[in-house]
Formats: sequence, structure tokens, C-alpha cells
Amino acid sequence: MQAFVLSFVAQYGYLALSALIFLENVFPPIPSEAILPAAGFMSSIGSLWLPAAILAATIGSLLGAYILYGVGRVLSQERLERLMDTKPLRMLGFEPGDVSSAIGWFKKHGQVSVLVCRCIPIVRSLISIPAGTSGMGVLRFSAYTFLGSLVWNTILCTVGYVAGSAWESASAGATQAIDVMTLAVTAIMVAVVAVWAAKRAIPAIKNAVRSEGAE
Repeated sequence: MQAFVLSFVAQYGYLALSALIFLENVFPPIPSEAILPAAGFMSSIGSLWLPAAILAATIGSLLGAYILYGVGRVLSQERLERLMDTKPLRMLGFEPGDVSSAIGWFKKHGQVSVLVCRCIPIVRSLISIPAGTSGMGVLRFSAYTFLGSLVWNTILCTVGYVAGSAWESASAGATQAIDVMTLAVTAIMVAVVAVWAAKRAIPAIKNAVRSEGAE
């Protein structure tokens, strides 16, 4: 992956960097921690200019975020409420009112959520979907996404720039740190799902089974 990034960016420059980060935002399994330190290293040897590399990566992040933001726009509140009102999801404890509650929360805290989540593994790409669903304005979404992505990209590019020829080791270190963050985020998400299941899903399934048995 790293050899490909170096070769691709060396051949096509800032456009290649933007394209790679665009794909990283649309397909989260593509690791930015393998791309951005490489761009930082190339800046340290004069192949790229560090501020321009950071800007190119941030533009790619923003363009990629627009894709998932558009998905969120398609998943309107009305469509999600109809989905929650289907029997399988009702059996799992979901209700149409959950959608309006979630969107109401996001409208109140969405700006900060987009800004902060752009620096958190897993959710940094996915946060664009609820932003679109909640109807966050494009300009506001763009501003917070740009700022959050700028912070993330600056950190990882600078790591590669400072590390110089040791950028691969720095990239590996960044990958390990991000893996730890990813595990922490995953653990939190699992805990939230477990609590929700205990409070909503399991009782709803039991009630559905009793109702069918009574019939």
C-alpha cells in the first residue's frame, strides 16, 4: 500500500493525494494513516510542499464527505420513520419517534459533532450521513467538515514530514495508535448497543412473542 501511494503521488502529485483521500472517506477501510504520512515524507524531500499537501488532502476529504452527506439527504426523516414503523424493526424495539428524537439531538449538537468526529476513527466518515439526514446546511457542513479534516490531515502529514526517512515507522506507530482508538470506539458502540438491547430490543421481542402466542 505504501509503495503504491508513493508511486501514485510521485506521478500525479496533489491530484493523486486528493483522489486517495477522497476514496478513503467514501471507503473507510482505506487507511489515511498509510497515505498522509507518505505525503508528509514526500514534502520533507521536496517532492511536495507541505501546506499544499495538507490542503489537497483536506479538499479530498471534503469531496468524499459530500458523497455520504448526499446519502443522508436521500435517507430523509420521513423515509426513516416509515422504515422504523415496519414490523421487524418494531419487534426490535424501534419506534418512528426515535428518528425525530435523534434528528432533534443532531440539530442541537450537530455542528460540534461533525467537527469533533472528523478526528475519530470509524465515525469520521459516517458522521456525514446523519448530517445530511438532519438537513444541516451545505455551507455549515462544509465549514465544519473542512476544519475537522484539516486538523486530522495536518497531524498525520506533519508526522511523516518530521519523521523524514523514518516515515514508515512513524506511519506504523500512527496506525497502532489509531487501532487503539478504533478499538475504544468499537467498545463504546458495542456497550451502547448492549444497553439498548437490554432496555428496548429484548423486552420488545418478548412482548411480540407473547402476543403471537396469545393469538
